[in-house]
Amino acid sequence: MKKRRSWILYVLVFLWIFSVPAPGRSAEGSAKPPLVMIHGMFVGPWCWDRYGAYFSERGYRVLTPLLRHHDTTLNDPPPAGLRETGIHDYVADVEKEIASLPQKPVLIGHSMGGLIAQIIAAKGKARAVVLISPAAPWGINAASRTVIKSAWLNRRSLFAWGEPLRPTFEGAVYSSLHLLPPEERRRVFARFTYESPRAATQIGLWFLDPKRSTAVEARRVSCPVLTVVGAEDRLTVPSAVRKIHERYPGRSTYVELPRHGHFIIAEPGWEEGARIIESWLKTLPP
Repeated sequence: MKKRRSWILYVLVFLWIFSVPAPGRSAEGSAKPPLVMIHGMFVGPWCWDRYGAYFSERGYRVLTPLLRHHDTTLNDPPPAGLRETGIHDYVADVEKEIASLPQKPVLIGHSMGGLIAQIIAAKGKARAVVLISPAAPWGINAASRTVIKSAWLNRRSLFAWGEPLRPTFEGAVYSSLHLLPPEERRRVFARFTYESPRAATQIGLWFLDPKRSTAVEARRVSCPVLTVVGAEDRLTVPSAVRKIHERYPGRSTYVELPRHGHFIIAEPGWEEGARIIESWLKTLPP
């Protein structure tokens, strides 16, 4: 009898072990896709600290690639080679990061990272994409009064054309950080870095780029798309982001968050956007 009980206990333990979802798998047993979070201009992977921790705690593998030359502080000289860096270089950085993954990832891009995500998705390399306050691809007029003012406040010299772009605190607060608590704005800005003038021109003055570096062939983005923007965004304004959403009919879900600006991923209440993304990820087909 004791021997029989031992066998029954062994079988029950065996069944329990194989019924518990493994790390990186949902309760339904389907593997959770890796999440690749792509940062934007003037910042680095650190901007994903909150989102990275949120999704890691929920069983996702999270990667936050560093776009080249974005690990220098403003206290140091600009990195060599930044002037010649373009959008295609940043795309290559992310593609290199995802090349070794066992399955297609979900690309989550913020600002310029949202544009990079669209370019990579058009190559068929993404299971899905989440565009948070995304920069617009070639052909979309994203200009507005607040965008122009943001660019003006961030100027360092009108005659330093082609030099690495150095943001100003005033410009960063107006364009991106205005919804952060005042004491946090300085701490965040202290982590800012330089940006490539070539990449900025390819995005902001796309109509002057004969190579169409930021072009995205929308019909080739066949995966699901989630497009998120803050109602108070001054840099990627909702009217422009809606145009991006409309490029992907039947594939894109549009969400506009009240009381949020451009830095959705770190503003007070950032959890709201994270929860929306988490819920949307659960709807993805296997």
